[in-house]
This record gives sequence, C-alpha cells and structure tokens, in this order.
Amino acid sequence: MMQSLTRRTFLQGSTAALAAGALGGVALDEVAAQIPGQRPDRPEGITVLNPQGRVPMSFIIDDSTCLVNLAHFCIPQFAEVFPDKYLQDWRKLPRGIPDSFVREFGEWCHEHGVKGKYSIVPYPATVGWIDREMPGWSKKELQDSLKLVRDLMVPDWDIHPEMITHTWAINTETGRPYEQRNENFMENWGFSAGKSVDEVANYMAYALKILKNAGLSCEGITTPGGFGNKVLPNLSQATLQACRDVFQAEIPHYFRHLYDKGDRSVAPRVEYAAGLESNDPKCVVSIIGCTGDWFGGWDGLTPGNANQCISADGTGGRLPEVIDRGEPAIMVCHWPGIYFNGEKIGFNILKEIVARLDAKYSKNELIWMKLSEISRYWAAKELTKIELAGDRVKLQAPFSTPNFTIEIAAKSPATGAVKLKHKEQLTELKAVAERSALKSGTSHQSAENLTVCFDLPKGMSELML
Repeated sequence: MMQSLTRRTFLQGSTAALAAGALGGVALDEVAAQIPGQRPDRPEGITVLNPQGRVPMSFIIDDSTCLVNLAHFCIPQFAEVFPDKYLQDWRKLPRGIPDSFVREFGEWCHEHGVKGKYSIVPYPATVGWIDREMPGWSKKELQDSLKLVRDLMVPDWDIHPEMITHTWAINTETGRPYEQRNENFMENWGFSAGKSVDEVANYMAYALKILKNAGLSCEGITTPGGFGNKVLPNLSQATLQACRDVFQAEIPHYFRHLYDKGDRSVAPRVEYAAGLESNDPKCVVSIIGCTGDWFGGWDGLTPGNANQCISADGTGGRLPEVIDRGEPAIMVCHWPGIYFNGEKIGFNILKEIVARLDAKYSKNELIWMKLSEISRYWAAKELTKIELAGDRVKLQAPFSTPNFTIEIAAKSPATGAVKLKHKEQLTELKAVAERSALKSGTSHQSAENLTVCFDLPKGMSELML
C-alpha cells in the first residue's frame, strides 16, 4: 500500500503523532477517496493553465475560533483519554486569544494580500456555543468577536468548522457529549470510523448549522485530527451533501490531507463530478496542504521558523519547491501557534515568509486565493468541456470562474483581436505584450502559443480567434 502523509502526521514517530494531539495522524492510501467522476474530453493543443498563469498561494489556519484558545481547553480532555501522552501544564497556556490580536493579524494579512481559510470551531472543547454563550466572556464580547470575523476576516478567508468541538463527540439528537470517555468518542480519533455517508453528513451539518446561526457562511469543512481518515470516500461525499444542504454551496471543498515533502502532487483533487451538462452539476474538491505547521504548533511547546517554508535567500524550503513546479502552495498552521503564548511567534514567522516570497517572486508570478476560489478554479479547470472548431474554441462550463486561462498552440500568430461570445454578448480581449501581464479580459500572442485570460461564464461560450 502506498503510504501517505495525512494532515499533521508530519510529526515524526507514532508517539509524537499521538502527542500532537489532536492530530490523530494515520498513514493511509488517500487515493481510495478520490472517485473523480465525470471528465470531459479535451482536444490536443489546448491547455488550461493556472489563473492568469500564476501559482496560487493560500494559508490554512486550524484550531481557531472566537475568543477561546483551543489548546488550553482541549489538552486536559485529551489527557483524560491518553494520560501518558499529554503531560504539559496546560494551565500556563492563555485561556483565550484576544480579538485585538485577530484584528492586528487580519489587517496585516489584508494589507499584504494574504488569503486562506480560518476555522471557527462551533462548540470549542465544549466551553460554549458560538451562536449562544461563551462562558468566561460576556455576551457582548462574543457578539463583537463574531462581527470582527464577519467584517474583517470573511472577505479574505473562508470560514470552516472543524466538526463540532474538536474534542468530545456530540450526540446530535441531544446536543450533549456522549458519556463514554475513550478515543472512539473523540472527534480527533475514532468517532468517524465505520460511519456511513449519511451519518458523517449529519454530523457535519450539525456543525454547519451552528455557524449559520452565528451569521457565518461556509463552503467547506476542515477535519479535526484524524476525523474521516478511515472513511475517506464517505468524508468526501458527506462534505458534498452537507455543504449543499445547509449552505447551498455550489462547489463544496474540504481540507483533510497534506504532503509536506516529496514530489507527490499537492494540486486540488476534484472528486465525485456528475451531471456536468445538466442544470445541477456536482463535485467536491479536496484541498491539499504542502507544509507542516512550521509556525508554532498547536500546543505552545515548540516555536517554528521560516526556513522550512522558504530559506533566507529564497532558494530552499518547501514553498519554492512546490511553486517552481506550478502547483498551489498552501501553507498550514494552528492558530494557538500563531499567537504562541501571547508572543506572536507564529505571526512573525508568517511575516518573514511573505517578505521572502515577495523578494523571490514578482507580483505577476503568484496569486493569493481563498480555498473556495482555488476549488472553483480547479473545478472549472478539470470539468469544462473544450472543443476546437476551426478558428473557434467552444466551451461548455458547468461552473463559472474568474481569470480562466488557456493556452492554444498556434503555428502562426492569430490575426485580429480575440473575442469571447456568451449568449448574445461579444467581448473583445485586449492584447498584452507580455504573458506576465495577463489579467481577465486579455490575450497574449507568442510565436508558438496564444494565451487568453477571461472570466469564464457558466454554460456555453466560445472564443473567436
């Protein structure tokens, strides 16, 4: 069996993986989860590129929620099940992560264009419900915290639940944790094992509805620790079902896997595609991280450094390795480590990484995107039917996406402007002299290829060359 790194199993050794808590890493053959579904035929000579010909970047933040420092409250619950593994004095960890830090972080990221995913655990370690009360904080503090997430974070970050508590499993009929205190009743470990698609979807929907009650919208799911790693096909299908049912998400996505080394692809996986030429096309996208948590971890024990992501001179580290092969470079961290006991160590590491990326790559080489934006692009990239008929390229797109970029092999330069036709509307694409200058509504002609970038509409359209 091919061995693979699930999220958080970058920690070395089974003991370390268990002690990382929550992390529940189990090496599995994840390919078993990828049932691609339908794929359209593609003509030779036409290639769908990355958006604007740039490499997508994104930043995944796990273990975040409103007000609560999840590490402080989850460690004693993990220790109840694994008393020999969780020996740190969790009382020394901050009880909360203040909204003043959320504001500082969010404003800096917005200023520097950083985008990604920010979890909101709905019932963090059973402390309180984000749509009701959070004991230890006032009702106003909770409402203000949610408003900050909606106003500051949501424009640049997808919001995900990490199931319901990130610790004890909840009986969705009662809303209370199960009485059993063993790993089979912890979300991070064995609770999902043996669960059907409908059972997993019901559990996800419960979490999603809490976020909906709190005024947050979700197109995706993050799994806490080992949740779903023994029922990977069910996890994928349940994400599709739950996100469509609760939020009518057109293209649901989930984050379960990361590969922090090696040459295995970290490109998103478009799964269970169906009904591509119908009025109700479906698919779900598995987002894959490319780094370990090299920022500060989840438990406040080991500070990270920037070098594992990118070296000071920009030549080494995991990010250049992934970027240079043209795949989305999606970093992974845990919110308690970004704050790292109030010292902001992980936050400063992020700042250093972004500075090194800016020094290494021009602004036309990378594009920061939310996970939902990457998922939408990859769904269109893989599922749009393309036909070449003389001087026209016909496109049947089950999903729309901005900045759709295709390269057409041309033996001789095209004459005249390239035009996009959708329904009765005809749009002329502006020619640019350099391929690096591509943006939506433009084209670039070289001696070998014609590259066009445009907002792909849903349904039928065609390029007139």
